Amino acid sequence: MMCGGTTDVKPADPEIQGICDCVKNEVEEKTGDKYETFQVKSYKTQVVAGTNYFVKVHVGGEDHVHLRIFKGLPHTGGALSVSGFQKSKGHNDAIDYFDPLP
Repeated sequence: MMCGGTTDVKPADPEIQGICDCVKNEVEEKTGDKYETFQVKSYKTQVVAGTNYFVKVHVGGEDHVHLRIFKGLPHTGGALSVSGFQKSKGHNDAIDYFDPLP
């Protein structure tokens, strides 16, 4: 991993699914959609002053969303926030770095 870059893609695990479950309501609010399915498929991380998670989430049918989730450092409370998203993604779309929403 390059300094400041993202890790290689990792398969979903219980920890990242739990993180995404915690921010599901925020994702629905920001995207304007309701998701009955919210299953993490894979993710990358980037260590900054905390951790950015770039996550591919299956949201039903052939649809996926890519999320950018920030988790603060423990001494700041470790809060989670959705800092960006990309809709209309497919199963084969690669998870790439993307900038946070303004």
